[in-house]
Amino acid sequence: MLKGAVAASAFFAATTQIASAEMLTMSSWVPPTHFVHTDFLVPFTEKVAEVTEGRVTITILPAPLASPPQHWELARTGVADITWGNFTYEPDRFVSMWFSEFPNAGTKAEAQSRALWQTYDKYLADNAAFDGVKMLAVGLFGGGQLHHGSKTITTPDDMKNQKFRMGGPIQEQLLTAMGAIPVAAPGPKAYEMLESGVVDGSLHPMESVVNFRLDESLTHHTVFPNGFYDASFFVIMNEGRWNGLSDADKAAIDGIIGETLSAAWGANFDIQSPAAVEKMTAEGHDFAEASPELVAVVDGIYDTMVAEWTEAAKAAGVEDPAAMLAFYNETYKSLAGE
Repeated sequence: MLKGAVAASAFFAATTQIASAEMLTMSSWVPPTHFVHTDFLVPFTEKVAEVTEGRVTITILPAPLASPPQHWELARTGVADITWGNFTYEPDRFVSMWFSEFPNAGTKAEAQSRALWQTYDKYLADNAAFDGVKMLAVGLFGGGQLHHGSKTITTPDDMKNQKFRMGGPIQEQLLTAMGAIPVAAPGPKAYEMLESGVVDGSLHPMESVVNFRLDESLTHHTVFPNGFYDASFFVIMNEGRWNGLSDADKAAIDGIIGETLSAAWGANFDIQSPAAVEKMTAEGHDFAEASPELVAVVDGIYDTMVAEWTEAAKAAGVEDPAAMLAFYNETYKSLAGE
């Protein structure tokens, strides 16, 4: 009888623990072989289980629940508990974040991502655009560059009438101002667009040229020393699901998100992009620094972008956009050791 009572007690305790566990779902839109999945998302889910002693677990769903631009809404409305995506997939909602995708945002992704987290936390955490979610991390990818299939872009004239695949409004404005022809499409579509001749080149960070299997098509690379453009990302959780966690579990998870998780995002890109450059160099690709004339053109476009964004950001509820941009730039330079 005593043995039976002990067994029953153990069974009751185990089933109570299972019943009280929080099992969260995550929707992701990259394949399970992509490094964002294997080296960032999976370790994050494992860390959550570890710090909560198994009380909170995250299951990455086998297929995304919607297209990449819909992933903010998936989490905000609770269709999925956790998602990640690009802020400027919804440019009108996230006007406040445009500055992070402008030229010259930096080329060290971990420093960028930490600086962006600190900027978000200081200036944007209470902005209405971010209502309904718990921000887990933000991140940048270390500067996108110009990639072409048949020639190296070295002068402003080289850009004229060249068709480039691009992914967002910042990139579109840059290309248009330089006399190129922007063609909007997600990064994974670049392969078929290049193969079919729809575009002459494409905008990517270095890692994506390899990870999207574009290194046979894009063999000429123009490198801007502070980045030609960037892309800003989020990792978020439904606010109601976050609030439903125990205080102990929220405190445990708080210790591994925020700037810590943002740094992990950037650190992965800091590993991937140099490895991609090494691979493409071995394949005989052509790399060239952007000429002073080309940099000057981009710097002029940047000044126009900042002026226009400053007014738009004020309308979007940012009290002092100039101070926020200065804070990001100063923080990045400090963290990057520049």
